[in-house]
Amino acid sequence: MNFVSGFTAIIGPPNVGKSTLLNRILKAKISIVSSKPQTTRNRILGIYNETGYQIVFMDTPGIHKTRTALHKSMVNSALAAFQEVDSLLLLIEMIHPNDPEIPLIIKNLKSIKKPCILAINKIDLGPRDQLLEIIDDFKIKYEFEAIIPVSALNGDGVDILLEELKSRLVNGPQYFPADMKTDKPESFIVSEIIREKIYLYLKKELPYSSAVTVERIEEKTGKNMLFISGIIHVETDSQKGILIGRNGRMIKNIGQSARLDLEKFFGIKVYLDLAVKVDKNWSRDPKALSRLGY
Repeated sequence: MNFVSGFTAIIGPPNVGKSTLLNRILKAKISIVSSKPQTTRNRILGIYNETGYQIVFMDTPGIHKTRTALHKSMVNSALAAFQEVDSLLLLIEMIHPNDPEIPLIIKNLKSIKKPCILAINKIDLGPRDQLLEIIDDFKIKYEFEAIIPVSALNGDGVDILLEELKSRLVNGPQYFPADMKTDKPESFIVSEIIREKIYLYLKKELPYSSAVTVERIEEKTGKNMLFISGIIHVETDSQKGILIGRNGRMIKNIGQSARLDLEKFFGIKVYLDLAVKVDKNWSRDPKALSRLGY
């Protein structure tokens, strides 16, 4: 039997639902989700397996204008994905079809001339009668292989999108085992789940000034429990104080929420130990960015 496969990068402006779409397709949470923009910092491979074919999705950081070394690293990572995959999936929001970052993305698409499908996300949030106008407008902007309205949140149109992607695969190998959903190690998934809870509980700039590293993941023999220790890195002493919270309440809430998701992911009880460390101006220091995984 012929086997078909291919690599597809999910690209788009920040906060359009790229991670939500990937999790919906894989029926598993491998990419963190937040209502705040620029949550995804690393490229994450999500592996979709069905009989006779495999699609390797690359979830990328949102493409946006940058100031800090961290954000430049994120955008460079996303733009590099244009060259490394067989096809592209551009995701935009129905409620914000004129996002100011879209012209930059279209410009890059024109320069590499790779097949690209446009998915118009969040159709559950806007009037459907606007869809035809948006579709017609984007047909003028670029020659997309197909334009598919979807809702990553509730799954509308996702099956149609997958069929479009499948129809464009070519004969190729099974790049990853059939039971594998991501190329990232467990420590990365753990750090991302913790970071997601920081975005959930903290406001303003602090989530963007925090990073997470995992020190230990260890299953204790006979205890049927996983012991995980991690460090949350922030840039100032005041941020450390906010993250810990009065009487340690904030770090406790973050830890409890993360622990519940980790127990779902690993299918076992988890003991999570979190510490907070100040790494001054890490988001602006290329050496610190490298050390922290960016």
